[in-house]
Amino acid sequence: MHHNSLRPYLGDMKKLIFALCLCLPSFVQAQTQVPQSAGQMQLSFAPLVKEAAPAVVNIYAKRVTEARRTPFMNDPFFERFFEGFGRPQPRVQNSLGSGVILSRGGIVVSNFHVVGMATDIRVVLKDRREYSARVLLGDEDSDLAILQLEGAEDLPNLSLRDSDEVEVGELVLAIGNPFGVGQTVSSGIVSGLARSGGASGGGRGYFIQTDAPINPGNSGGALIDMNGQLIGVNTRIVSRSGGSNGIGFAIPANLVQAFMRQAQAGNDRFLRPWAGLVGQPVGSDMAESLGLSRPEGILISGIHPRSPFAKDFKVGDVITVVNGAPVNSPPEMIYHMTVRGVGETLRVVRNRNGRELGLNVRLTEAPDDPPSDARTLPEASGLPELAFANANPALMAQFDLPIEMSGVLITNPGPYGARVGVRAGDLVLSVNGQTVANSKDAAAALEQRGRYRLTLRRGTQRVELSFRS
Repeated sequence: MHHNSLRPYLGDMKKLIFALCLCLPSFVQAQTQVPQSAGQMQLSFAPLVKEAAPAVVNIYAKRVTEARRTPFMNDPFFERFFEGFGRPQPRVQNSLGSGVILSRGGIVVSNFHVVGMATDIRVVLKDRREYSARVLLGDEDSDLAILQLEGAEDLPNLSLRDSDEVEVGELVLAIGNPFGVGQTVSSGIVSGLARSGGASGGGRGYFIQTDAPINPGNSGGALIDMNGQLIGVNTRIVSRSGGSNGIGFAIPANLVQAFMRQAQAGNDRFLRPWAGLVGQPVGSDMAESLGLSRPEGILISGIHPRSPFAKDFKVGDVITVVNGAPVNSPPEMIYHMTVRGVGETLRVVRNRNGRELGLNVRLTEAPDDPPSDARTLPEASGLPELAFANANPALMAQFDLPIEMSGVLITNPGPYGARVGVRAGDLVLSVNGQTVANSKDAAAALEQRGRYRLTLRRGTQRVELSFRS
C-alpha cells in the first residue's frame, strides 16, 4: 500500500492522541485526590484502624522459675549423680504478646501461651497507659486467657461478632505488636474456616484461617472485620522460619464469648463438654454405602457407655448437623459443643440408614466415675512421687486419651520416674511381668526399692522400661 493512502488515518490518530493528552492531567488528578466523601473513605482502612486500634493492647508477662545449676543439669542420666549440687537459681522467663479489650471495665482476652503461669503481667494501651493484670480464667488446650486490668474503667473496647456468620473472602485486619516493634496493622482476607492442626503455637481445635500476616508478638491480637468487630483472636501460624508465610490462624469470637461467660461466672477452670465419641470424616468412598447423597458428616466408630450421645446414637450413625451448622470433622463438632457449653442442649441431626432425625443432647462434663482412687508413691518406694489413678472418663478427657482405655494411668511421673522414661498419660500394663489391674495393685507392686521392669502403653505403642531404684 502506498504511504499516501495512510494520510487520512494518520490525521485521525493525531487528533485522538491530542485529545488523550488533554484528558490525562484530569485523569491522574482523579486517581490521586484525597477522598472527599464517606463512600470514598471506605477505600481506606485508616478510619477503621483509628476506631479499633485503641482497644488492642501490648502485654508483657514475666514468670520466675527455679532451676538447680549442675554441670549435667540437662542430662537425665548424669543429673542423678549431682543431686544437691549448687543452690537453686531463679530464672526469669519473659513473654511478649497482644490482647484485646472486651469491656469498659478492663476485661481483656489474650493467648494462654502469652500469659499462662505468669507471676507478673503488665498491659500497655495504645495511649501509653499501663495497668497490672491478673488471669481470671485460662485454658492451655484452647490457648485462651481472660484477664482483668486492675483499677481500669471507661476503656475503649471491641464488640464481638457472631463468628459462625463469617464467610471466606471477607476483608479483615490483624492488629497486634509483632516482634515488639509497636502496634502494627496488616490486612488480608478470610482464607478458610474450620481449620485444625498443621500449625505451630499453642492451642488445638477449630480456627479461622487468614492470609493477613501474623508474626511473633501478634499472638492475642485482634482479627477484625470491616465493621470493626472482633471475629477472632490471632494465635498461630504455619511457618518453617518463624515468620508469617500467609497462613495464620485465629480463635473464633464465639469461643472467646464462651470464655468470657465462664470467667464472669467465677469459674476457676474452663468447663468443656465431653462427647465420649470416636468419629471420622465421611469420604466419598463410604458415602454411598451409608445412604448419603454426598460425602458429609462424621461417622461414629466408637461410643463410650457414659457418653451423653449413648442414648440415641450408635456405631455406624452419621452426625451431619450440629446446632444448625454442617459438620465434617470431629474438631468442628467439638467446637460447636464447647461454644454451646456444659448444661446446655445441643441440637444434632443423625443420619441412620439414609434417614435423618433431629435429636436433642444434654451436654455434660466427662464424669469422674468410676472413682479414680488417685495415689502417690512415698519416698521409700520404687518410684518416689509417682502419681497414678484408675482411668475414667474425666482422666481420659484430661489427657486426651482413647475412650476405650482402662487400667492404671500415670498422672505425674515424679522426678525419678521422669528420669527413667515414664511420662504422664502412660498406661501401666504390668510391673515385673505381673498384670496391674488398678491403682491399689500398682501401689503394692512398686512399694519396695529394687530392680523393675515396667510395661507401658503410650499412645499406640508398647514401651518397656528396665531400671534399678
